[in-house]
Amino acid sequence: MSVHSLLCERIAIAKELIKRAEALCRSRKGGIGGGSKLCSKLKAELKFLHRVEAGKVGIKESHLQSTNLTHLQAIIESAENLEEIVGVLHVFTYEDKFGEKQSLVVDVIANNGHTWVKAIGRKAEALHNIWLGRGQYGDKSIIEQAEDFLQASCQQPVQYSNPHIIFAFYNGVSCPMAERLKEMGISVRGDIVAVNALVEGTKEDLHLDSSGSDDGGECLQVTKVDRDTLIASVAFPTEIRVDLCNRVNLDITTLITYVSALSYGGCYFIFKEKVLTEQAVLEREESVLPVLEEFMKGKELFACESAVKDFQVILETLGGPGEKSRAALFMERVTVVPNQPSERALRLVPSSKINRRSLTIFGTGDALKAITMTANSGFVRAAANQGVRFSVFIHQPRALTESKESSATPLPKH
Repeated sequence: MSVHSLLCERIAIAKELIKRAEALCRSRKGGIGGGSKLCSKLKAELKFLHRVEAGKVGIKESHLQSTNLTHLQAIIESAENLEEIVGVLHVFTYEDKFGEKQSLVVDVIANNGHTWVKAIGRKAEALHNIWLGRGQYGDKSIIEQAEDFLQASCQQPVQYSNPHIIFAFYNGVSCPMAERLKEMGISVRGDIVAVNALVEGTKEDLHLDSSGSDDGGECLQVTKVDRDTLIASVAFPTEIRVDLCNRVNLDITTLITYVSALSYGGCYFIFKEKVLTEQAVLEREESVLPVLEEFMKGKELFACESAVKDFQVILETLGGPGEKSRAALFMERVTVVPNQPSERALRLVPSSKINRRSLTIFGTGDALKAITMTANSGFVRAAANQGVRFSVFIHQPRALTESKESSATPLPKH
């Protein structure tokens, strides 16, 4: 293929990938984290190719064949093959085995955070040679990168489980490398190709670096990738099993939302209080109760003493008879536990968003290894800004409104 033909092909691929990346970002309400970064990288590649086309940049055919498009295409194809994509090109910080701070780029975060994907576009031959120490100086082997992923994932649990790691190979992977990755607990996707029997040759014959030896004719035994022999072709699993957390910790905001008259049809009012009217509008647009029930289904429900005590005080002060009755029935499903905030929760510095009550409630959920259901997104963000990320399920808030209905203006239900 001529350089011009290859250039035209690369430009067409870049344009198509931009469309697919933009469609991917639109596939999730609120977008996908890192989606704009992915689109920007693709547009930068296209801009560079247009400069080459205009004669502003001189480039060799080999450079066109090794552009970033290969890797970016692998990222998009990985994302298109998985469900619940929440991020691409996400940078995590972690401590390595020596205690040093490191950063790691995860190409695709899928399954609502439970799955990390590394998309690899390099050819099986190059990957295998690097693994055997026959690459360029400073090249990091896939196995070494896998160790980094495992180290980082242990420090980034999602609902108290480490993310499952997939290495997706778009230009093949040698069988020994694939086996080693599986032994490490990493899933492999892509074509797994054979390596031939041990062969003999000199460093010059095998195109190896001979700078470390005066004897250029030294006889070596090495393995070589046999791309023509396909051992297996592994597609992305249609369903990835995840150890889901079965415990739920209930915040006061969730307890109130669950029993609120708004959640049971009492949303057809214009209240004197603006915030209540706004919540009624939101409830008419999307009912919150089915969302709560769906998440709680089949799970153990817990609430700490502080949450229950303060909820009962609010209920006695503002609750109507229906709300109080629903609360009594609902609390029969809930196990009340002593306040027991986790150590990392207690390290949080109090602020306008981090008060003692919230710290106790979220910290107790953390100690229980439970997911805290809450409408208090402000606390979650403030804690994350201090480096403490809680496992949470955030929902819209609903206030107690039954006692306010008598002074509100009713609306037609249709």
